[in-house]
Amino acid sequence: MREGKGKLYICPTPIGNLEDITLRVLRVMQEADVIAAEDTRHSIKLLNHYDIQKPLTSYHEHNKEAKGTHLIEKLQRGEIIALVSDAGMPGISDPGADLIKLCIEHDIEFEVLPGATAFTTALVASGLPTNHFAFEGFLDREKKNRKKRLELLKNDDRTMIFYEAPHRLEAALKDIHEILGNRNVVAARELTKRHEEFVRGTVVELIAHFEAQPPKGEFVVLVEGMSQETMKAMEEEKWEKISIKDHLRMFMDAGIDKKEAVKKVAKERGIGKRVVYEESIDL
Repeated sequence: MREGKGKLYICPTPIGNLEDITLRVLRVMQEADVIAAEDTRHSIKLLNHYDIQKPLTSYHEHNKEAKGTHLIEKLQRGEIIALVSDAGMPGISDPGADLIKLCIEHDIEFEVLPGATAFTTALVASGLPTNHFAFEGFLDREKKNRKKRLELLKNDDRTMIFYEAPHRLEAALKDIHEILGNRNVVAARELTKRHEEFVRGTVVELIAHFEAQPPKGEFVVLVEGMSQETMKAMEEEKWEKISIKDHLRMFMDAGIDKKEAVKKVAKERGIGKRVVYEESIDL
């Protein structure tokens, strides 16, 4: 037993190909007192592959409260714990985030090791813009809540990334089509594995594809953000409903002087200041 508080290591594991693991992660797992795994039956295959003979304990969504307390007690006694998920980075859409919070609350040292992550792999290979993106994780199982979340995202210009189970994929795509429109979308599965697959097209095309070929396996779904052209068209449509004079009055009633109001209206409507100024003369 080590003296003082122990340390938690967040250890990313391969998302498919067992070779996609760092030497550092392997060393940490070899040196740990215990390995906490989302599914011990799954993780034992990885440990056997690399001949790592360490005690395994389960830590997952359904036992995270009781087991989290148990793991914190181990850390406080000075033990070293390696936390792994079924695949990829613990803490991304799994209860690893809760254990990290507990470490922070109890002033226990932890370290996140770099490694494989499904959504970044899918993003880079998708062909969609990568300069700005938003990771959303799993959409809600409930249709009402799922659609509510999509409503909040419909004007986002970033590439959106979701995780989705095969039995909910078609329903999610149909809600995406209803709320976000027929955008470009990519569905990725079996990443880094022999049967890795990327299905690219519009939302309507992907719905048709998966109706003909029922989805299998966990998916990363990437949706194109709202285009600048669409945003501009929506902005123009919004101002078509209000006259330039009324637009000016809106600012002036808020206490903005006429000269500044002219500048703001011209900028918001994307028109020349002279046009707006002429409308402001009799205000």
